[in-house]
Amino acid sequence: MTYEQALNRAAAYCSQAERATQEVLQKLEAWEVSDEDAARILEFLRKERFLDEQRYVHAFVNDKFTYERWGRIKIVYALRAKGVTGAVVTNTLDDVIGPDRYVETLTDLLRAKMRGMKTPLAPNDRAKLYRFAAQRGFESAVVGQALQRLNVPDEEE
Repeated sequence: MTYEQALNRAAAYCSQAERATQEVLQKLEAWEVSDEDAARILEFLRKERFLDEQRYVHAFVNDKFTYERWGRIKIVYALRAKGVTGAVVTNTLDDVIGPDRYVETLTDLLRAKMRGMKTPLAPNDRAKLYRFAAQRGFESAVVGQALQRLNVPDEEE
């Protein structure tokens, strides 16, 4: 594949959706583009704003939180897997996910989960809800707040 062909394919790939640099690099490797050409293509894509890490992270965080209802921990791990780390992730999480919205989303998730459980709640149901929230990537303190909002009794009660 020539440089121009690879550049056109990479630009088209980036035009379809927001992409992480690592995703584009994997495509270039699959297309057997030389390292030198790949570096030039990435430079061009960044310069022409086909690739923008800030924009990618914002879209990723917004989509995963809004539609998948993932917590901060799971989102951060997913971004790390895509090769995105640093202050841009932290700042975007703070901008996109407000603290009230975060707790409210978890509360709604737990409320929906509780609908499928027997009432009254069994003593170990609090632990089940806690594990469910942890798998979604929510922090311990936030899970505690949400369970308190829902008046889920402690196991000792």
